[in-house]
Amino acid sequence: MAMELHPVIVKSLHWPDETHTAHFARVLARALLAQSGHAAITLRGDLGAGKTTFVRHLLTALGVEGRIKSPTYAVVEPYTVTAGAAPLNIWHFDFYRFNDPDEWEEAGFRDIFASPGLKLVEWPDKAGPHLPPPDLGLSIDMAADDARHVRLSAFSPAGQALIEAAA
Repeated sequence: MAMELHPVIVKSLHWPDETHTAHFARVLARALLAQSGHAAITLRGDLGAGKTTFVRHLLTALGVEGRIKSPTYAVVEPYTVTAGAAPLNIWHFDFYRFNDPDEWEEAGFRDIFASPGLKLVEWPDKAGPHLPPPDLGLSIDMAADDARHVRLSAFSPAGQALIEAAA
């Protein structure tokens, strides 16, 4: 059983449309780059809530060019961007298809999560207790009018700095 995390800080946002989603992604990208880009961010929400859409906007804002694929079948899509003078490694994970949390361990993701870079994780609960605590968590809920209600939760000083800089 996974240990329950308690956030250091929580902030709520309202995204009435995709334009607001993209705007927040750009603001968060600037905040990430200002603190070297090294963070783990989890994304929770029902199917269709906008997790992958948000990640695509974030990756574009960070400088990823070309087609940004959903890692639903591949489980992980890696990217590298130039952040200042140094390259920034980014991994976009989607654990939706995991049937057993031990698949995380069997896939060898421990080394990726121990290395520097940005880890974006959709469906983190599917990795169970193997997934290290994130710096920042986004929970996206759909409203009746297609707007999104977003809850930002910081679980580390880095996550707290991201919320303070981006929200």
